[in-house]
Amino acid sequence: MTQKDFWRSSRIAVMGGGSFGTVLANLAAKNCREVLLYVRDETQARAINSTRSNPKHSSKLILHENVHALSSLERVFSRAEGGVQAVIWCLPSRACRTQARLMAPYFNGDEIVIHTTKGIEEGTLKRISEVLREELPVSRIGVLSGPNLSEEIANGDPAATVIASRFSEVVEAGVALFASPRFRVYGASDIVGVEWAGTLKNILAIASGALDAMELGWNARAMLITRGLAEMVRFGLAMGAKEATFLGLAGVGDLLATCMSPLSRNYRVGHRLALGEKLETILSDLNATAEGVWTTASVREFAAQRKIYMPITEGVYQLVIEGKTSAEIMNTVLGRAPTDHALRIDS
Repeated sequence: MTQKDFWRSSRIAVMGGGSFGTVLANLAAKNCREVLLYVRDETQARAINSTRSNPKHSSKLILHENVHALSSLERVFSRAEGGVQAVIWCLPSRACRTQARLMAPYFNGDEIVIHTTKGIEEGTLKRISEVLREELPVSRIGVLSGPNLSEEIANGDPAATVIASRFSEVVEAGVALFASPRFRVYGASDIVGVEWAGTLKNILAIASGALDAMELGWNARAMLITRGLAEMVRFGLAMGAKEATFLGLAGVGDLLATCMSPLSRNYRVGHRLALGEKLETILSDLNATAEGVWTTASVREFAAQRKIYMPITEGVYQLVIEGKTSAEIMNTVLGRAPTDHALRIDS
């Protein structure tokens, strides 16, 4: 039996019924026997199954017949049904450790786990694959990341993503489950770089949204993206990532998408903050997680301790955490004295 044949006869679970989890469940449903979409609320599960859509997050997407929503972990991992062969983890970073600890007893240990969380654990600065490895009885873990705005994928617009893992079978599983004529899947081994790229670009998306709200033009946006990419590389290298990863889909690709599209939650946070709205109101309206809000403080603190030069991240911290205006921050960032980093275009 080939890998493709194996996954076509498999059952997989998608943990998290948000917009991206729903989109991935629908993609995978065309390439496997059954997709179990786990949501915590039974009312939501029934609504998904009866309407063949996810009214709360992706109401326009008509779900494939192989997608079934469940609110019971016992039913998701049912041994009588043969368990699941892969788990797609689509939960916010803040919930990952708690939920992984809760779900750990249901795992056999031979499942493949691919997470999509573009964030880190606050305080510890641990990547999500590290958190999952500590809490789940599995070793084969990977990450899916890239310029993947869920609304566009749901509409059938062309897109591509990266599956990164130390295990080749995880990459092969990701390709077999998600590849389609409109959704290309590329493999990578630099899981550290892919995870940090997906995390750091959220901070810059907040900055980009604020910049656009100020209507400062394309030159300013280009400056932000290129200098922001330099910050991502500096930080990523300090964490053990490969520089080339930041020049691919998971790095500059995702950075461009989230810094230029109002579909990005982090972009919308920055845009509305720059217009003077309160963070609490913005987050309440989103009905989803903007990971950059929770990532900024941890990354900024670590960068300061390690003397990693990240002036844009510092500016986002002042906007999100300290409540300074975007105009104040802009004057501070642009008016800072030249440094070795500022004078070199390759740093």
